[in-house]
Amino acid sequence: MSEEKELTREAHVEKVRQLIKDSEIALLTTVTPDGLETRPMVTQEIEFDGDLWFFTLKDTAKVTEIQENPAVNVGYVHKSKSFVSIRGVAEVVEDTDKKEELWNKAYEAIFDVDANDPTLILLKVLVQSVEYWEAGSIVKSAFNIARKLLINDAETEFGTNATVELDV
Repeated sequence: MSEEKELTREAHVEKVRQLIKDSEIALLTTVTPDGLETRPMVTQEIEFDGDLWFFTLKDTAKVTEIQENPAVNVGYVHKSKSFVSIRGVAEVVEDTDKKEELWNKAYEAIFDVDANDPTLILLKVLVQSVEYWEAGSIVKSAFNIARKLLINDAETEFGTNATVELDV
């Protein structure tokens, strides 16, 4: 695993932005009294700036879990074969202007409420650390696996794995 500390925060944010753009669904993991709980969430269509935003309803288990322990993980699997694990701190946000900014009419079907409904809230995840894996092309990966198996080449690369810290 490599650590990319020499890059600026802005460069790290840009890297994460590129990794998660076009990812429609995220997996949000919260801490519960019984362990960890993961559920799918719709990623908001805004440019990543170091924070992630999600809509949810006020009376859900995830809101209670975040209020009791705000440590969360957000996972993405991208169709280009990149995998992203984001560690952060979540908070409940009840900001009408922000809800209207992020609202999409399609959410009415998902939540059965409109943007002004008081039961609709936002979850904001302040990103602290991101670990990602980029596999590269399928052909390259298959070739490298075959090479590793056939000639036991220690130099065979399977892609990039790095961690970036955003809370510095």
